[in-house]
Amino acid sequence: MNSFNFKQNITLLLLTILLASLFGFGGGIISNLVFYRDFQEIKKRLSELNILPPEKIIERETQVEKVYLPQTSQEEVIIQVVKEVSPSVVSIIITKDLPIIEKYWISPFEEFFGQPFGFKIPQYRQKGTEKREVGGGTGFIISQDGMVLTNKHVVLDEDADYTILTNDGRRYPAKVLAKDPFQDLAILKIEKIDKVAFQPLKLGDSSKIQVGQTVIAIGNALGEFRNTVSVGVISGLERKVTAVGEGLVVTIEGLIQTDAAINRGNSGGPLLNLAGEVIGVNTAMAQTAENIGFAIPINKAKKAIDQVKKFGKISYPFLGVCWTQITPELKERYNLPVDYGAFISKGKNCPYSIYPGSAAEKAGLREGDIILQWNNQKLTPANSLGKVIQKHNPGDKITLKILREGKEEIIEVVLGERSE
Repeated sequence: MNSFNFKQNITLLLLTILLASLFGFGGGIISNLVFYRDFQEIKKRLSELNILPPEKIIERETQVEKVYLPQTSQEEVIIQVVKEVSPSVVSIIITKDLPIIEKYWISPFEEFFGQPFGFKIPQYRQKGTEKREVGGGTGFIISQDGMVLTNKHVVLDEDADYTILTNDGRRYPAKVLAKDPFQDLAILKIEKIDKVAFQPLKLGDSSKIQVGQTVIAIGNALGEFRNTVSVGVISGLERKVTAVGEGLVVTIEGLIQTDAAINRGNSGGPLLNLAGEVIGVNTAMAQTAENIGFAIPINKAKKAIDQVKKFGKISYPFLGVCWTQITPELKERYNLPVDYGAFISKGKNCPYSIYPGSAAEKAGLREGDIILQWNNQKLTPANSLGKVIQKHNPGDKITLKILREGKEEIIEVVLGERSE
């Protein structure tokens, strides 16, 4: 092979590579233009169908990817609620003047021998008084001028002094404005010396809560760890318990049951939903069980709050009878003539079946009567006398259907008033 043919072959090879590259490059451009036009058409159609907005499509060669839209987690919601409400949750410090007891020693034979002799015995005497902390509880702000809602058993001691401690460490003296005569509720007023307006918590609607709903409890746990947060669910509704403690024995109906930890000192703190609204007032715990706590539905407290704001006291309509709700079980046990109604009789905590001077006495009700209906409403465990009476005001006229000695009678009664 001569040199001319070799050069000619090399030239042809290079020319072939060049032409192939040009055609490949050109084909790629044409292909890309065609597919890009189709891709733009796809974007336009998806946008028209509201399947994916154009800005949510990432163009990466010919791939189409969806952008992840993060959801707000329950954890973030709880953190946010706690941040918002904590400034309005306060600790209630209970202090009292207590005697200072001094211990000293005497010799029993000193008076006989004129000087200390033999062994000594201890003696005690009071040496003045000092103010000491004797308890604590929780409350929360319900008005800008410093009204605080708490439990009645937190502020039972008439001789004690009460101090409000805010979450940021400010201390204010407080006085008890009113105690609820029937429910474990009380309202205090901060006697502030500055011009700071307090932030009241939002009151929710406890009639809308559901079992399984997430709730948050905040309180001065053990009277030591203020604004302690616990989280749980609504475990049950319409619970009835007898609470014993702090010199108070009371049966409370219609309570919210929750497994959010409620400890001593949490009393009076708020039970909140995830919207940051108060749906209950923490009031009791079951000491013989774990994670069973109870709260008073906030709807039961709203009337008391309104009365204090308007009249400076909490008052309730008062019939003046001691009664027991009749059930099918009680009917069988005591051979009663009916399986529903309110049976009037003395009880363990009732000194009278009919209170002297009460509306019941004035209307002629007697021990042994069974109140069957209240304004044509049948009295059942779900619609008890205690529940229906709270829907009224002092001075309301009520029509009762009673069963007396086997005969039904209609009696009208004008409700009296009971306040703390």
